[in-house]
Amino acid sequence: MWLRLLLQIYTLSLTLTEIRILKVSLVAATYSIFIYLNCVMLVAVRSKAAFRETSRYILFAHMLFNDILHLVTSMVLYILSFFYLEIIQVFCTLLTLISANTFINEPLNLAVMSLERYVAVCFPLRHGELSTPQKTFYALVVIWVLGSSSILTDILTVAIVQPSLFLLSGLCTREQLIRKSWQRDKEVAFSVLYFTLVAGVLLFTYVSITLEARSASTDRTSAQKAMRTVMLHAFQLCLSLMSFLYNLFQVLLSSLPLDVFVQLRFVTYVVVLLLPRCLSPLIYGLRDQSFRPVFMYHFTCGTRIVKPAGPSSLAAE
Repeated sequence: MWLRLLLQIYTLSLTLTEIRILKVSLVAATYSIFIYLNCVMLVAVRSKAAFRETSRYILFAHMLFNDILHLVTSMVLYILSFFYLEIIQVFCTLLTLISANTFINEPLNLAVMSLERYVAVCFPLRHGELSTPQKTFYALVVIWVLGSSSILTDILTVAIVQPSLFLLSGLCTREQLIRKSWQRDKEVAFSVLYFTLVAGVLLFTYVSITLEARSASTDRTSAQKAMRTVMLHAFQLCLSLMSFLYNLFQVLLSSLPLDVFVQLRFVTYVVVLLLPRCLSPLIYGLRDQSFRPVFMYHFTCGTRIVKPAGPSSLAAE
């Protein structure tokens, strides 16, 4: 059924040249705008030593770098699929590896950021010892290893079962790496495991910070800010989870007339996949009182004066 539907979509799309150009231009422009904003934020967060030496902002910089990679590869994959362009599968595998890895990295990064806030509030005397730049980099290595485990399993399976696939030319989809039925179950299991783990970490840190905020010995202002940060991470996780609804929406919409299905599929792609991923780091960056003026300084090409962000202001966030 899906093959017949895809062939019908392909035939229909060839007759709607102007609409297709408008759609791909809209998506490419949206990707480009947010890639640019993420690049500006990355430059801003790397521009000050106070940010470069603080675990929280190292993790934020990693989030930006990770999302830049994900947005670039997603845009390339979207353009390739939209115009039904064929490429050598070894290059497709590289794009798929980066896209899948960076997709999983984001919620894992949110979990580590929440744990950093938990340590800052609940163990303030040990925060400087536990949240060092070196240990933060170790945590980033673990994030990339965990994020790549599922997709690397698929790549290794293809390398064992059908190594010649990498030299063939064809459409670039994740489905090319699915050669065994257990791989689909594995993918679902990994996704559920990771997002459940992250949700558990966010819930644990929020409850712990809430209980600590009620303690008379705790800086309540700092604790309340940390609680809001963890809640923001939960909101970002919800944005990430929206991407899992895309395939469900496609199944639900497949019963509609073909021309309606094509139009609604594009809308769901923009609303469910594109915008949540683009907005997540921007919302986090603009909310940060220490980072926002630095970002605005770089965004306006140095036309706005920036107040220096000292250690105390960074710790209060």
